Amino acid sequence: MSGINKVILVGHLGKDPEVRHLEGGVTVASFPLATSETYNKDGKRVEQTEWHNIVLWRGLAEVASKYLQKGKLVYIEGKLRTRSFEDREKIKKYVTEVVAENFTILGRKSDFEAAPVSPSQNISAPKHEDDFLDVDGVSGDLPF
Repeated sequence: MSGINKVILVGHLGKDPEVRHLEGGVTVASFPLATSETYNKDGKRVEQTEWHNIVLWRGLAEVASKYLQKGKLVYIEGKLRTRSFEDREKIKKYVTEVVAENFTILGRKSDFEAAPVSPSQNISAPKHEDDFLDVDGVSGDLPF
């Protein structure tokens, strides 16, 4: 049996997507996403925020660069990827990212007046082997 690597997040963008164009015209976008949960500790309400590194490739990156901005609420489906690199001091570092397969912009109708994407429109990445992305099509339904 093979394993399952599936991540579902709902959160707010911490900053506008950073877009880069790699060799061969490949586009990649990345941004931090904040998810928060609240709980009671010693009778007080405590909010804990987690930050996630989101990466989008090719067409999905292009769409994200047009329609996502800091503060937007989004639903993201993707897969966890851990990669390593050496910093300037030649120390090996690891980073875990969510490689997005699709996203849905959430929010009030007024949040979408400036953009041609309708509320809760699901935006999926096209299939591309080396990015491990799935095609879900574009759907107006929320996946939860």
